[in-house]
Amino acid sequence: MPPAPNDGSAYRFVTRWRIDAPCEDVSDALEDTDRITRWWPSVYRECTILERGGVHGLGRRVEVSTKGFLPYLIRWHFTVVEENYPYGSRILAGGDLEGEGRWTLRPIAKGTAVTYEWTVRANYPFIRRFGRFLRPLFAMNHDWTMREGLRGLRRELETRRAEHAPETSPER
Repeated sequence: MPPAPNDGSAYRFVTRWRIDAPCEDVSDALEDTDRITRWWPSVYRECTILERGGVHGLGRRVEVSTKGFLPYLIRWHFTVVEENYPYGSRILAGGDLEGEGRWTLRPIAKGTAVTYEWTVRANYPFIRRFGRFLRPLFAMNHDWTMREGLRGLRRELETRRAEHAPETSPER
């Protein structure tokens, strides 16, 4: 059921990143939920994969606990319902957050342009109760989480590059 027009529980956020890596590398990192708590630890506190899904995670079901800079933990789950590797995917979310998220990746001259659209209804009691009054603070919290995600993703891509770099033996 959609939220009442002014109850403060409906949110739509659009985040845009530019990343110096090919779409395939960015997509591989984003779909690797096994490592998300490692590269986005400031937000993703727990991640449990319930079903792995098919190629590139289509059908994957995951439970997560997330936190921004505000002092509460959000528990929610998602299912990957669309996959367009390496150009993006779409998830459906339920739990403390209910709605959908869509990653769109587009190759650009120096890497990848990433857009994340997050359209959700907050079921978490604190957010529902105070959303009408604290909406700007909740938006700042979301923006902070996404900045942390960009920093973490860039580090993760560097780590993956290093892991896949050919080994060179020192000269004797």
